[in-house]
Amino acid sequence: MSKSKPVLTSSLGKKLIMSLTGLFLCTFLIVHLIGNLQLFKDDAGYAFNNYAYFMTHFTPIKVVSYLLYASIIIHAVYALVLTTKNKAARPIGYNQYDGKASSAWNSRNMGILGTVLLVFIVTHMQNFWYQYKFGSTPYVEYHTELSTGNQEIISLDDVPAEYDGYKIFVNNGVETVQSKDLYKQVAVAFQNPFLVGLYLLGMAALSFHLIHGFQSAFQTIGFNHKRYIGIIKWIGIWVFGIIIPIAFAAMPLYFYFVK
Repeated sequence: MSKSKPVLTSSLGKKLIMSLTGLFLCTFLIVHLIGNLQLFKDDAGYAFNNYAYFMTHFTPIKVVSYLLYASIIIHAVYALVLTTKNKAARPIGYNQYDGKASSAWNSRNMGILGTVLLVFIVTHMQNFWYQYKFGSTPYVEYHTELSTGNQEIISLDDVPAEYDGYKIFVNNGVETVQSKDLYKQVAVAFQNPFLVGLYLLGMAALSFHLIHGFQSAFQTIGFNHKRYIGIIKWIGIWVFGIIIPIAFAAMPLYFYFVK
């Protein structure tokens, strides 16, 4: 135990922990995107609101969410520590050192990109996660005739006083879902051009951050053989650097321009 502690607290150990937490966050991005794609369904938020309830109340998912919060904090703190340490150890300043000669722009500005992402995450959590869990959200009821599929929707701007939690039940052939309306919360929030702009900026930062960070994480953990480095680069650029950020960026644009 005493031998492993210096390794974990060394610069190499911090980089290893950053890599592992970063790859865990990449995995979360895929799951989060799949769930959030429900926002594009033309069902008045039925699928997305059911997904939101499941993600915030299913016990295994709640446990994973705590690991997610811890990973974000650890990743950010270790990034700050390593950046500060590297700057202090550098014998010459950036104004004298031509970093462009040997590294890409995003690799030299991971700290700035990470800061933008941290601001984005805090704003995102405050607008949606916090409001859904503790704040004021709209309310919706879906009444669906199971035999015909006809649906009646009752939507309120505030949760009624008698609401005591998400419910789904069937009575006389009619399925009723009573829920907080996070879908409407999202739709209203993305009418704010400042918030839409922040999301687009956040997704641009995510793209540049992951194009470098995904491949760098595999290098740090020693997974860098020439046989599979090509596919790692491809996944880092196309999946995490392009497809995922564009898909997330499409959501605020969809609500601002279409809905």
